[in-house]
Amino acid sequence: MSRALPKYNKRRVVILGGAAAVALSGAIIAGTALAGTPSKGNGTDARTLAASPGTITCPDVASKLPAIPASAQAEVTRNLTLLQTQIDEANKRLQSTVGQGGPNFVNNAILGPLKDKRVATVNRIATAIGRTAAKPTGLDALAACTLNGAGAGAANNGNAAGNGNAGNAGNAGNAGNAGAGNNAGGNAGAATGAGTITCPDVASKLPAIPASAQAEVTRNLTLLQTQIDEANKRLVSTVGQGGPNFVNNAILGPLADKRKSTIDRIAIAIGRTSTKPTGLDSLAACTLTK
Repeated sequence: MSRALPKYNKRRVVILGGAAAVALSGAIIAGTALAGTPSKGNGTDARTLAASPGTITCPDVASKLPAIPASAQAEVTRNLTLLQTQIDEANKRLQSTVGQGGPNFVNNAILGPLKDKRVATVNRIATAIGRTAAKPTGLDALAACTLNGAGAGAANNGNAAGNGNAGNAGNAGNAGNAGAGNNAGGNAGAATGAGTITCPDVASKLPAIPASAQAEVTRNLTLLQTQIDEANKRLVSTVGQGGPNFVNNAILGPLADKRKSTIDRIAIAIGRTSTKPTGLDSLAACTLTK
């Protein structure tokens, strides 16, 4: 014969059962809410991929040039860097005009004008070389660029930059290093009162560059300017920090070390097939101009 549960046990059973029901209901509600909330990361990735317009890539010019006379080196370097600047600007416009125009918008508004700019720039390179050596011909064939899909385009663009078509993508230009004036970072520094870091010009001190070394030399000349730009940005962002030797120890010193390594790579590249230039290390040290 079964015994009835004591009254207090019955009350405990009822209470425990109610708590379990509430907990279960809460779990169901929470699970439903989680199931209905998409991952922010996944949504962002999907939107980014969907909005990607691809990448503009252009034939490499530096590797197609003959030996460059020393007297033309600075002008050639300036224009090789300008070629990359033109590609960077075209890619930025490609990003900012996604969805605009009809099916021919990219060809008519971006690729066409880019080709015209490149024709003029390539012709200036040929003219500069032709003043003291045989003028290269057929460079116009390298002016036209193409639009690649998001994935392939990014990979190709990286290769183009790596092959030395004016050096690092996104760099504002080697114009300052080639003698065309202060870079953007330097101007910003002057505006804030931090001063400007200026460095000896390297391009104009080089001998004739063998065609086989041109791409590597161009890459490293552009890297020299990138290093100056980065140093000037740090100069601006650290105004008021450290003691009287902060700039020398934290900015100018490391910059000189980087420039020395880069200049050595330039000399080695030339020396593989020609006389290796000497004394370029003296161009590594930079100064702060207020």
